[in-house]
Amino acid sequence: MFKFNHFNFNVLDLERSLRFYAEALDLSPVREKTAADGSFKLVYLGDGVSDFSLELTWLRDRSEAYDLGDEEFHLAFTTDDLEKSHAKHAEMGCICYENPAMGIYFIQDPDGYWIEIVPERR
Repeated sequence: MFKFNHFNFNVLDLERSLRFYAEALDLSPVREKTAADGSFKLVYLGDGVSDFSLELTWLRDRSEAYDLGDEEFHLAFTTDDLEKSHAKHAEMGCICYENPAMGIYFIQDPDGYWIEIVPERR
């Protein structure tokens, strides 16, 4: 049997990304790993509710932006208050796409990754 464990995003500025995910989605580090030679650092972020985590990978020698292709992939989060979440993300200026007919929207992180915000289905 398999179950989800984590998803990875590679980031250029780890501190900037950590601030973004804390503010936008209330995610906080649950574990970290740093290479002995300092060439990379992994920070796993959790929501404090599920076992799933988002792994942020920082590579010391990487300076150019990552090629995200056609951005046809994304990570999704549910929210119990879509209006409040939307207002927060609008204030942050990180909403990159909205689909009111479906009742969803997307935010974009500092490295260009898209994150879908979906209302909790009850």
